[in-house]
Amino acid sequence: MSEYQVSARKFRPQKFSEVTSQEFVTKTLKNAIKTNKIAHAYLLSGPRGVGKTTIARIFAKALNCLNPKDGEPCNECENCIEITKGVHPDIMELDAASNRGIDDVRAIQDTAKIFPMKAKYKFFI
Repeated sequence: MSEYQVSARKFRPQKFSEVTSQEFVTKTLKNAIKTNKIAHAYLLSGPRGVGKTTIARIFAKALNCLNPKDGEPCNECENCIEITKGVHPDIMELDAASNRGIDDVRAIQDTAKIFPMKAKYKFFI
C-alpha cells in the first residue's frame, strides 16, 4: 500500500531546475556549489509561498548529496532520500513562530555547535 502524501509535498520541486520564478536565487546557489564557495549562512526572505523552504531543502540536498551532478542533488542517495522524507539528523526544520523564545534560541545554538553526524553540512531551515 502506498503512503499518502499531501499534493503540496508530492509535487514540490526536488531540484533547482524544477523551481520556477526564482532563477536568480537558484543560479546563485548552484554557482556557490559548483565553485565550492559556500557561505556560513544563507537567509532566504520573501512572502509566503514563493519557495523559500523548498529552495532551502534543495540546497541542503545538493550540498550533502553523495552523487551530485552539476550542482543538483541526485535524489537517490541516502542523504537525499532522508532529507526529502524530513528524517535526516543534520537537517532541522524549525517553525519560527513556535521556536522564538530565549530558551529555544539557546537550544538551537547548542545544537549548532555540534558537528554533523552524517552530512557534510548542518542546516537549520
